Amino acid sequence: MITWRAAALLGAGTVLLALVGSIAGSAIPAAALWIAAGAIVFVVAAACVVDLLGAASPKLLRMSRSGDQSLWLGETGQVTLLLQNRSNRVLTGRVRDAWVPSAGADPTMHDVRIEPGRAVAVTTTLTPTRRGDRPAVRVLVRSYGPFRLTYRQTSRVTADRLTPAWRLRVYPRFNSRRLLPEKLSRLRVLDGSVVTRGRGQGTEFDTLREYVLGDDVRSIDWRGSARRSDVVVRTWRPERDRRLVCVLDTGRTSAARIGDEPRLDAAMDAALLLASVAARADDRVDLLAVDTAVRASVTNVEKHTLLFRLVTAMAPLEPALVETDFGLVAGEVLRRERKRALVVLFTALEPGALGEGLLPVLPQLAARHKVVVAAVHDPELARMARVRPDATPTEVYAAAAAQRALTERDRVAAALRHHGVEVVDAPADDFASRLTDHYLALKHAGRL
Repeated sequence: MITWRAAALLGAGTVLLALVGSIAGSAIPAAALWIAAGAIVFVVAAACVVDLLGAASPKLLRMSRSGDQSLWLGETGQVTLLLQNRSNRVLTGRVRDAWVPSAGADPTMHDVRIEPGRAVAVTTTLTPTRRGDRPAVRVLVRSYGPFRLTYRQTSRVTADRLTPAWRLRVYPRFNSRRLLPEKLSRLRVLDGSVVTRGRGQGTEFDTLREYVLGDDVRSIDWRGSARRSDVVVRTWRPERDRRLVCVLDTGRTSAARIGDEPRLDAAMDAALLLASVAARADDRVDLLAVDTAVRASVTNVEKHTLLFRLVTAMAPLEPALVETDFGLVAGEVLRRERKRALVVLFTALEPGALGEGLLPVLPQLAARHKVVVAAVHDPELARMARVRPDATPTEVYAAAAAQRALTERDRVAAALRHHGVEVVDAPADDFASRLTDHYLALKHAGRL
């Protein structure tokens, strides 16, 4: 391959020959001009051949990668490509480290000069714009000759045995993490209030302690008092080891945009906050992602690895443009959870999807488990439903359509509550907090 320098050199020779011909006029025969033109072409071609022979072969480069393998969405990481020159010539050229566009790679072009037997590292900064697996696509190496008249080039896809594959896993955005200290503080208050309140629904025996003035005499443990020769009372705490099942609906309704992200991403954010608080409360957390098939499953995970397992399972999930099979959802939950559990279904309050899919199977699911339907809605709908005095006919029709959508959503929520299902319906900014507060309220009331 020739560069612009070879073309410029050939053009400069042609222009010079034309100037000489125009100045000399008929003094120089036409045959001599043609011979001179051929000589110029021959000299440039010979220079290009010599330059190409002097270029190091890019096929002799050995490549390896290192750097970040996982990031949270919104964070920035770096991946380093190490290039080792195994030829006996200096490699001067340009390297393009190409990634998928959503990886946010910058820069992708790197100028390099690698001495024989030496290695050079080039670093690409990645700022992903989407969660999931963001792979490196190919590495293109262009090696110039000593005069930069020509170059050799090779393009290696990541499947090439000489080009190491690299895949950056981008975890879903966890914006509600900032609420975690507040929710854990409320959980500690809940533990303390239950101990003070004493025995009741949703509590279990905790420890024995010495009696102090003001304790309920009905909490005195007489057998323990006899053994210790002192008066002791029983204390209680919220029940532990409850079961929490987060079910993500990955069907078509999860693809709807709520603000700047799909509904599925808002559900993931809320599920991560809820699972983090539940794990601190010593409850067991499972995850299911379902549309027409089970897309992800996390079960029986210890709490110290729970968050990692959840984000790893959630990262590659994408909304599918199909109707969710709620019969499959109910069947999977009933098959996996033999004991009573709190089932939180992240979906949309849409009449078509829930009326025909969920309501028929809801009685058998609600008979065994406590079911909460968690739905995030777009606050833009409520704004559209308000009509200004100077509204145009188009705005009036849009407001009527928005009001009808809100009415249908309320009707679906009422139908779910009629079947004993609790509904948490909140805008995206407040969704994760409202859902976690609802879980804490259920735990405080002993209704898990």
